[in-house]
Amino acid sequence: MDRLKIVFVDGVFSAEKSDDLSLEGVEIEPLSKATARDIHWASGVYGVLEARGQTPVERPLAALNTAFATEGMAIRATGKVSKPISLIYLHESPTSDAMVHHVIRVESGADLTVLENGPAAARFNKVMEVDIADGGAFHHVRAQGRDHERRAVTGIFARLGTESTFKSFTLTVNGILTRNEAVIELTGDDAIAHVAGACVGDGRDFHHDDTVFITHDAVNCESRQVFKKVLRNGATGVFQGKILVKPDAQKTDGYQISQSLLLDDDSQFLAKPELEIYADDVACSHGSTSGAIDETALFYLRSRGVPQSEATDLLTLAFLAEALQEIEDPALADDLRDRLAAWLERRA
Repeated sequence: MDRLKIVFVDGVFSAEKSDDLSLEGVEIEPLSKATARDIHWASGVYGVLEARGQTPVERPLAALNTAFATEGMAIRATGKVSKPISLIYLHESPTSDAMVHHVIRVESGADLTVLENGPAAARFNKVMEVDIADGGAFHHVRAQGRDHERRAVTGIFARLGTESTFKSFTLTVNGILTRNEAVIELTGDDAIAHVAGACVGDGRDFHHDDTVFITHDAVNCESRQVFKKVLRNGATGVFQGKILVKPDAQKTDGYQISQSLLLDDDSQFLAKPELEIYADDVACSHGSTSGAIDETALFYLRSRGVPQSEATDLLTLAFLAEALQEIEDPALADDLRDRLAAWLERRA
């Protein structure tokens, strides 16, 4: 895929390994340079959205990141960016602790896609603040998978203007402890926010947590939360999702679904879906299910000569399909689907 690559090694920006940061329609510079200036567009975003996300639930690791992180990128999209910005996190030191903080501003009418992947560090704390102006669009696709010993906490804090769009998808495999938080405010009318994730966990050491808090504070906005987890061999998955609809946020359309597929009796899925609604003209729903693989579908495939492990993988991919459909770019969705199928085949 044609993309602009920005590389971090153990949480430190590497200009040598990265592409030239010049690209039409976007301004990119290291966060350390942006914060050294007295007047800079990032001053209205950096630490501001994270601070807003501390209410009503405190997020101490995000606050720690804002206080101490010196590495990261300041990215400002001023038009439709021709290719994705790819943030690549390399891990070389076995004992590295990394804090990375990205500040992103999408101006009115601009369109930006950000990709993330890589093992990052032994312990990784990352925050991304995203401010989307009226009519702007931000697309985010993240893959967490190469680092078998991953211990990571990430936070996305986003604010949406009128008729703006925010879409984020995360694919997670491997790792020991992962917590992905998303705190999103829809402050302009007719805004759209979609957050989705697909997760496959294997082993008793695997613990994966998705925590999402979406606040509707404007009229005729739409939000979707779609999270699917496949767990086996004693893995643990957690989902905490909330939709808050404020009194003036009429005609809100809020949808939330969290589902798990448990491939054995030792794995567990812990879910806490919530709706808090103070407006009366809304369409909000939430649901959470947990169950075993469909024995009828498994029997159907096996009766037609498909080996059990392959049939299980096919049904697993079918279960995760709804979350993968949240990816805007079909090529990206196909790529992640192929990578997920390869991972399942290796773990058969």
